[in-house]
Amino acid sequence: MTRVLRIARTRAALTFVLAGLMCGTFTVRIPALTDKLGLSEASVGVVLLAWGLGALVTMQSMRGVMARAGSRAVLRAGAPLSAVSLAGVAFAPSLPWAVAAAALFGMAFGTVDVAMNAQGSTVERAYGRPLMNGMHAGWCVGAMSAGALGTLAIAAGVSFEANLVAVAVVSAPMAFLLSRGFLADPVTPAASPDATRRGMPPVVYLLGAIAFGAFMVEGAVADWNGLFLRDTVGVPEAVAALGYPIFEAGMLLARLAGDRLRARVGTRRLIIASGLGTAVSFALVIATASPLVAVPGMMLIGLTVATVSPMAISLAGTATSAPGPAIAQTGAMGYAGLLLGPVVIGFVSHAATLRTALGVAVLLGVFIAVAARFLPREPAAVADVQPLRERAAEPVTLAA
Repeated sequence: MTRVLRIARTRAALTFVLAGLMCGTFTVRIPALTDKLGLSEASVGVVLLAWGLGALVTMQSMRGVMARAGSRAVLRAGAPLSAVSLAGVAFAPSLPWAVAAAALFGMAFGTVDVAMNAQGSTVERAYGRPLMNGMHAGWCVGAMSAGALGTLAIAAGVSFEANLVAVAVVSAPMAFLLSRGFLADPVTPAASPDATRRGMPPVVYLLGAIAFGAFMVEGAVADWNGLFLRDTVGVPEAVAALGYPIFEAGMLLARLAGDRLRARVGTRRLIIASGLGTAVSFALVIATASPLVAVPGMMLIGLTVATVSPMAISLAGTATSAPGPAIAQTGAMGYAGLLLGPVVIGFVSHAATLRTALGVAVLLGVFIAVAARFLPREPAAVADVQPLRERAAEPVTLAA
């Protein structure tokens, strides 16, 4: 049993790494896509919006699919499809094709995001202790690897098409092989199609709201930190470019330690503390005019916000007896924040200043802390962990 659980845990974490690599490669090479097709900033925004809406639509529709098929089957099909659709973006000959390819990639990636979180929740429940932050640390590793590989590719003169295709060619078979060691999702009457048509428990929507706030903060940092550091704080562009990697490094460190910290202080307390910490750290960054405070402050923001979305998704996985549909609902609400955040920041910035607009993130941190106070003090899984342990004891077939 222990060996089977270790295999499942390792392969689930590596799936997060692979997802971060694919998504990060797409993001890192956006400037190359811009140069290839001669896109304006507005056109790039349309491409990114198409990707995000594709992911959001798929995630919102995954409740029934997850209940019927389970995370293992969805990942076996969805992860290789994500890799293939990433290659499709590479060969888009014009803006309309790029929008369509990005939407397809987003739709495929939406299935992967829901299913890998559901598989992570299944593994977490089988272990009987927090593991989700560690899973999401894998995402950070993949995203940071994509940045490093993209930088090397640019320095070596590797084309946009070759970079994306190389990642796709490696990712597609790897994703399929990883799916062979996954655990089966818990099978209960609540996982029936009829159950998925009913509303989720109220706590799922509360967790979705918390994830919405956390993802909105992450999106604000990802899309606006460079401009803020360069144009508002006044740091050189090369230094401003370090803001996002520093933020991701803070996220990685927090997630590596997050499961142990969660087990020690409790989920509810940690989310409250993370929300308040996010508000304070973001307020510190936007209030300063010193690069020596603003640039390292990005790591502080990453450290404080990093554990919120993994814990919200983890709790959603225990809110019902089958994790998939609840995680799909929470994830869809979270991604809505990821899409809406940069747009809200842009509109407020246009009406006032970017420094003022980023104050929205301070309010979001306070919102996370307040919302978390309404979570159950000792959330527990509806389904018993023991049946999962018994199924985990069955041999895992590593062949197709």
